[in-house]
Amino acid sequence: MNQAGFVVPKFGLETLGLKNLGKVHWNLSVSQLYEEAIRRGEGQVADGGALVVRTGVHTGRSPNDKFFVEDAETKGRIDWGKTNKGISPERFRALYNRMLSYAQRRDLFVRDCWAGADPDHRIGVRVLTETAWHNLFARNMFLRPKPEELEGFRPDFTILNLPGFQADPQQDGTASDCAILVNFSERVVAICGTWYAGEIKKSVFTILNYLLPAKNVLPMHASANVGPRGDVAIFFGLSGTGKTTLSADPSRTLLGDDEHGWGEQSLFNFEGGCYAKVIKLSREAEPEIHATTGRFGTVLENVVMTPTGGLDLDDGRYTENTRACYPLDFIPNASDTGLAGIPENIVMLTADAFGVLPPISQLSPEQAMYHFLSGYTARVAGTEKGVTEPQATFSTCFGAPFMPLHPTVYAKMLGEKMARQHVKCWLVNTGWSGGGFGVGQRMSIRHTRAMVRAALDGTLASAASAPDPHFGMQVPTACPEVPHEVLNPKNTWKDKKAYDTAARDVAKRFEQNFQQFESHVDGKVKKAAIRAAA
Repeated sequence: MNQAGFVVPKFGLETLGLKNLGKVHWNLSVSQLYEEAIRRGEGQVADGGALVVRTGVHTGRSPNDKFFVEDAETKGRIDWGKTNKGISPERFRALYNRMLSYAQRRDLFVRDCWAGADPDHRIGVRVLTETAWHNLFARNMFLRPKPEELEGFRPDFTILNLPGFQADPQQDGTASDCAILVNFSERVVAICGTWYAGEIKKSVFTILNYLLPAKNVLPMHASANVGPRGDVAIFFGLSGTGKTTLSADPSRTLLGDDEHGWGEQSLFNFEGGCYAKVIKLSREAEPEIHATTGRFGTVLENVVMTPTGGLDLDDGRYTENTRACYPLDFIPNASDTGLAGIPENIVMLTADAFGVLPPISQLSPEQAMYHFLSGYTARVAGTEKGVTEPQATFSTCFGAPFMPLHPTVYAKMLGEKMARQHVKCWLVNTGWSGGGFGVGQRMSIRHTRAMVRAALDGTLASAASAPDPHFGMQVPTACPEVPHEVLNPKNTWKDKKAYDTAARDVAKRFEQNFQQFESHVDGKVKKAAIRAAA
């Protein structure tokens, strides 16, 4: 340790090309990072102690600004295309060198951490930031090494996060002045031009998505929890579908809220914290998550503060994507280890704004692979600029922007693990019922919780069911604490013909989206695919 009391590893920054730096702060404590952030004017402390920051223009991820260095390591492995774009080693090096020049004479904050709770599969990550609050974000989000591990810490990957530096699209070949550059050969991620901290988190997820399949570990954009009898459940879902909400069940132990690996013997969290969306967060409906917004150590992104220092979680003036970043142990029933056994149930979440999918249904392994590849949800008016009516969204593997390999690599692993380990899969619609957005109502969270509970405790697996006429999955005919008519979406619509028309339209969207995968899957998955009625 140095005189300030924090650990400086034996393996420093010399290999990165960083020279003539200002003061380098290694692995500061939470209180030290608060002190630095306030002294530098990076944020404000709200009532209760959370650190409130603004991220400027970028209030969410910038998927169009992410690039992989295309070289001998990646050329034949990455699924190149619109999502996974390449950049030459020469252009990467030129931009990276200018970032190194920008860092000269600047103070840097260094955070050494683990990604992956299973010691057999974890990687060491070193995060370098130009702000204290980004470093606090990394401390919250990743797994914190023990002091004795820090002394000999040698990172497998390094993330250089310099938001104040801007790329030059004309010179660098980037899409904008923001860039997220992933170099697997040099094991470096360079981030510039964006203050949104989620890019740090998702860069680590992208790295694990590239590395782990070779070790027969399925990386998943999913939350997970464990029941009283040790039963493990996985929750897949895109933003806004309830992944964080439904996994934070006070009757079950939370493994993690966003990213996990599924190996042969274990399911494990990649992270040591949570990054929850908090717009219009309800103290009554989500008390555990709500409580974190008033704690010292939580970082709040783009949350509105009142003049007296309080929080207005309902105010989306800066963005609808307001976020809270906090350590996992802020949730009372969180796992101490981040490790669990193999899963018994998978829950795939979708927020269907068209109001036609059943609120819960059971999928065969082939149907699960199909819906995993589809990754369906729907955006609604007002949540994003330019969205004026419901829009179907398909994000393969429920996380397309973070999947460097071909989607069928992950889907095949899912199907094989489900079949080999006899895992049940449920599709849960947390979207609309009784009509689409603007006509129907959002599905009751109380009913959704009751349905998920019945699926996980085995009640629905033995219940009577019938195939959905439009989408093919098995829909239970009864569920405890849920009105009978809610289970069949058509019964909740006043205009039955309008329901059939909307259902055929959504089925057609599924069919069109899946055309890109048909040549990559076997006959059983093709048979499980949704086909629009003539």
